[in-house]
Amino acid sequence: MKAIICDNWGAPSSLQLRDMPTPEPGAKQVVLRVHVAAVNFPDALIVAGKYQFRPEFPFSPGGEMSGEIIAVGSEVKHLAVGDKVVGLASHGAYAQEAVVDATHIVPLPKDISDADLELAGSFVLTYGTSLHALKDRAEARAGETLLVLGAGGGVGLAAVEIGKLMGLRVIAAASNQEKRDAAIALGADEVIDYGSEDLRERVKALTAGKGVDIVYDPVGGDFAEPALRSVGWRGRYLVVGFAAGDIPKIPINLLLLKGSALVGVFWGEFVRREPKLNAGNMAQLFSWLNERKINPLISKRYSLSQAPSALDALLAREAVGKLVILPQQVN
Repeated sequence: MKAIICDNWGAPSSLQLRDMPTPEPGAKQVVLRVHVAAVNFPDALIVAGKYQFRPEFPFSPGGEMSGEIIAVGSEVKHLAVGDKVVGLASHGAYAQEAVVDATHIVPLPKDISDADLELAGSFVLTYGTSLHALKDRAEARAGETLLVLGAGGGVGLAAVEIGKLMGLRVIAAASNQEKRDAAIALGADEVIDYGSEDLRERVKALTAGKGVDIVYDPVGGDFAEPALRSVGWRGRYLVVGFAAGDIPKIPINLLLLKGSALVGVFWGEFVRREPKLNAGNMAQLFSWLNERKINPLISKRYSLSQAPSALDALLAREAVGKLVILPQQVN
């Protein structure tokens, strides 16, 4: 089988397309024929050696996928060859076949269409992160106001859509018109162009000076402090990621003045430590997906050999919604 391989830490351009042996499952694992691999920010961090987890070389990046089970380990009883599933792993998805722990498999309906199989394989991480952030970490309540930074990206658009389903007023901040249009299409009540507008002044104007109840920040960088200053009394600032590259240094006296809270969001660790709560969240997300209450946006599809270009586009913050790789399409 063919796979995108990382032999050393570096830029996406260092990745290589290579023939690799067909993987064998361990006793508690399954092997998937990968239908779609989602492109997520942690994939780029792992390739660069900057993520919390560092696989041994050589490895294939990619932690979110959907496909069909082609082999099962000896101790796996609840899954079978031929099952259509979503798989979550630390790495391995940028390949035609991937090994996944059976405990990190989400079964899908046997008659699922190829289009829905593609959606299923590209929304779990972003929507799982955003639901966990808003429901479990912010404890968001209907009627509150949510400011989403990076609102045109995968997790940002997921936060916009889930925020509306939870009854929040959503203000979406994004850097270009295409991204702001995407946020509006998914329900954002207001948008901010933080490339040309003063973020703090716009939030003041949109909230009559009260500030927002929740900030959802997957970006970090220069907008973190003005966003935190835009939080109202008892507000919650969700630290989701650092797509801008810089980890901001926050004056913590701002938390004291507003009685506000700085709240970390690490979905992967939540999945590991609190599997029952995560299972409930997954059930909610797939219910919304089946009812078409959420509509994940896939803006571009790449063949397996184009995976480095997909990661470059993500790092350049060019993506609107999700980017995906189709590993069975090699060139």
